[in-house]
Amino acid sequence: MPPDPARFPTILQVLPALNAGGVERGTVEMVQAIVGAGGTALVASQGGRLVPALTRAGGTHFLLPLASRNPLRVLRNAASVHGIITAHHVGIVHARSRAPAWAAYRASRHAGVRFVTTWHGTYRENLPFKRHYNAVMAKGDLVIAISHFLAEELKRRHAVPESRVRVIPRGVDPAVFDPGAVSGERVARLAAAWRLPEGAPVLLLAGRLTRWKGQEIAIRALANLANKQACLVLAGPAQKNGDFARHLGELATRLGLGGRVRIVGDCTDMPAALALADVALNLSTVPEGFGRTVIEAQSMARPLIATNHGGAAETVQHNETGYLVPPDDVESVVAALDVALALTPEQRWTLGYQARAHVCAAYTTAAMQAATLAVYAELAGMA
Repeated sequence: MPPDPARFPTILQVLPALNAGGVERGTVEMVQAIVGAGGTALVASQGGRLVPALTRAGGTHFLLPLASRNPLRVLRNAASVHGIITAHHVGIVHARSRAPAWAAYRASRHAGVRFVTTWHGTYRENLPFKRHYNAVMAKGDLVIAISHFLAEELKRRHAVPESRVRVIPRGVDPAVFDPGAVSGERVARLAAAWRLPEGAPVLLLAGRLTRWKGQEIAIRALANLANKQACLVLAGPAQKNGDFARHLGELATRLGLGGRVRIVGDCTDMPAALALADVALNLSTVPEGFGRTVIEAQSMARPLIATNHGGAAETVQHNETGYLVPPDDVESVVAALDVALALTPEQRWTLGYQARAHVCAAYTTAAMQAATLAVYAELAGMA
């Protein structure tokens, strides 16, 4: 039977996979919100470790090879997505990445249902036809940008009119990322696993190990830091071949920092990792669309140093909720670290209080969910 039109519509979200990452976690968070609003939440992807979390939240997962960019595979995916739409009376298709979006766009247009996209990042246009490939993310009946920075990029690159753009920042759950909710046992477990020397200041840079995330800058800054006891933790998944992780280890050794740099892989307890950190770092060399680790650190009341571009320039208030530095500038990072590590307990408390209050006021998961539900309602004619 078709769903009751008075109830919230059936939403199908499509993305490449359901592993670690802000896009993936945001998808699960929206499953929770859709189900809570009385709707049916469907997700199609090629699977991953977050599928159990999705099903626990009340969603239904469809296994499709949506990460493929092969044109023939995209056409077959479009047929499969169309089948899901018709079999499950889907009212809105929400695409979160480009390859799945091409299949979803074709399927939703053929089925006559509404299509919405979320623009998550600054897609490169360094190859022929890349702008055309990226343009599918601008084809939504409404287009969600996760920062004002990305909203302006949408308008500039693809001439998307203001009337079709909705700015909805990512959010953090302040009940999970709460310094008062993290036990000493969780922190001690991480410190032991990472072999951190007792009493040494801990600098944490969380993010995938890729050149543009700024891990090299962090290592070079550590080498020039006045405090010679500080340790740097690089937490995040490595590239499949591990070449860049090896390069970072070799750089640390070459700079005499082999014993002070920890490359720990993916971390499944980020609140505890941030509670362990004396300073959090986000040093991306290219502008990020948002930067979820930035608001996570602020929600945990940690002193934070972030690059002054992209989404971070919107979410960090310099000298009030953290410190902003120019991109690719080791000297500025060193100077900011010297300031952050020299804060008195009272100054750390004030900075942390202001940072957490800033996030709780503007960047929560609940706010992101409510704003996205409002987009769905608008598309369904319920607003």
